[in-house]
Amino acid sequence: MKKSRLEAFSDGVVAIIITIMVLELKVPQGATLAALQPLWPVLASYVVSFVYVGIYWNNHHHLWQVVERVNGAVLWANLHLLFWLSLFPFVTSWVGGSGFAPVPLAIYGVVLLCAGAAYSILTRALLATHARDSVLARALGADFKGNISLVIYVAAIASAGWRPWLACALYVAVAIIWLVPDRRIERLMSG
Repeated sequence: MKKSRLEAFSDGVVAIIITIMVLELKVPQGATLAALQPLWPVLASYVVSFVYVGIYWNNHHHLWQVVERVNGAVLWANLHLLFWLSLFPFVTSWVGGSGFAPVPLAIYGVVLLCAGAAYSILTRALLATHARDSVLARALGADFKGNISLVIYVAAIASAGWRPWLACALYVAVAIIWLVPDRRIERLMSG
């Protein structure tokens, strides 16, 4: 199977996710900067989620540069990832609207954890369709950033009930880890 339809579909879903998230932002009641004060949790959760969606889109794009073929398992693994990403607008709105309350914050982490696990499943499904010496296999290697991210998500979920600020800091820390796109693929393609 060719990968182009999967890439186009994924790009479209990500665009819709970002659109839905921005539509959840409400106009402040007033025309001063002070009118933004009550909206800071909503704006902060939006910014973090937007960065996360951007990170997934960016790394998904890099990944597909070295993918040679897809099969049914890859299609389902990609849909699995898109499912968890599609929940970002819901949990973003809930976290921001609740002012970072513990339960929404923990559920936000569960969605981040599941999206991270889904990305890992997608890479494994792709690796199963490629030779052991393929550019994809050489580029992915040991996924330290992916694995450590999952551990940090679990710690954040566990801390959401007793230290919401720590959960937020851990979610932001994972985003910072991934802000620089995965250079393994770029290095192999250019060298």
